[in-house]
Amino acid sequence: MLQLLYILAFTILAFLAVGNLIRNMMTLGVDSQRSFATRNILSRNGQSQTVSHPELLDISGNMINEPYLVMRSMTVEDAREQLDALYKSSPGASSTADQTQDDL
Repeated sequence: MLQLLYILAFTILAFLAVGNLIRNMMTLGVDSQRSFATRNILSRNGQSQTVSHPELLDISGNMINEPYLVMRSMTVEDAREQLDALYKSSPGASSTADQTQDDL
């Protein structure tokens, strides 16, 4: 009898979870279709541009044309060298580095 109660309880919880998932997906879909408060901004050449998100504006309200993240390609050796340099410059690294090299 107790097993049937557990099965019933978990079935109800599963239906609630799936219903919540469907509601969240529908809300997300509606929110993605709705644009943020669009603002018309006059660019340098006098034409108006619409900005769909306030993070695309700088402090004075001008549109930012720079990339947010610039990544450069890095080899594994370069990454290891940088990590080793960080490790060696950390406090207490000299005593632990000597021990690890003795173990090798």
